[in-house]
Amino acid sequence: MTYAHPQYLWLLLGLIPLLFWYVFKKRKSEATIRFSSTEVFKNYKKPLKQYLKHILFLLRMSIITLLILVLARPQSNKSNEKLTEGIDIVIALDISGSMLAQDFKPNRLEASKNIAIEFINKQEYDRIGLVVFAGESFTQCPVTIDHKVLINMFAGIKQGLIEDGTALGHGLATAVNNLKDSKSKSKIVILLTDGENNAGKISPMIAADLAAKFEIKVYTIGVGKNGYTQMPVNTVFGQQLQNVEVKIDEETLKTISKKTGGMYFRAIDNNSLKNVYEEINKLEKDKIREKLFKYKDEKFMNFLLPALLLLVLEMLLRLFVFKNLL
Repeated sequence: MTYAHPQYLWLLLGLIPLLFWYVFKKRKSEATIRFSSTEVFKNYKKPLKQYLKHILFLLRMSIITLLILVLARPQSNKSNEKLTEGIDIVIALDISGSMLAQDFKPNRLEASKNIAIEFINKQEYDRIGLVVFAGESFTQCPVTIDHKVLINMFAGIKQGLIEDGTALGHGLATAVNNLKDSKSKSKIVILLTDGENNAGKISPMIAADLAAKFEIKVYTIGVGKNGYTQMPVNTVFGQQLQNVEVKIDEETLKTISKKTGGMYFRAIDNNSLKNVYEEINKLEKDKIREKLFKYKDEKFMNFLLPALLLLVLEMLLRLFVFKNLL
């Protein structure tokens, strides 16, 4: 509780001389008669009203106290934390053949889709789009606030939709193209891949420069555990699981994120990928959240109303209960 005009609280000190004045006045107003002995009055008891009449003074003091507090304008500090507007996000998802590796459950691609959908469901105010890339790239869904449509688009993603390969630069450039005209305070690309750039005519560094030019932050995610992992491979005997070495160009991904003001993350299983999305969400939401919008909530009515009620009570007591004693 704070007060807009705390100087008025000094008036409370004026209640002290009022208290002394009341005691002094009551003593002087009592009639005195000399008697040789007070024995005759020893069993005499004052009527209850004689004691209760002091309630009027207490009521008056309470009313004055409350009115002084009203003059001082009591206030409470309130704060509100709210999102000023949503983020514009494009998820650029690698759908190359290596995303079928099974170090994630059921595989990298399905795990990436499911965890991305969980992330989307938590973004109430954000516009989100989807870009997929392998040997080339295309926009699966432009940025939209209709998350149900976007989630349906995610469900339709599968490996083999486009020529195989990893056109990292193309995927990032397509994502940047979806965000370059956005007016949002925060524009980000979540670039998820498990390989090295080996296709496309746009280099990852040129795409990163474009993102930086349009103030688009890129969070890069390298998907896959270190070493070797099982992956379905087409052979003359049909599709078989083989141990394949995980090769992620981490240096390129780190450079992209550094150039654009983002961060690089490595995800080695489903849980770590979930944590990456949660960390990205936390980083971005903290930056666009309107920090503690403070305002004053006036509380004088909490004191004014009781003062008025006590005033009415005092008047009624004076008129109908203690009128013969005053």
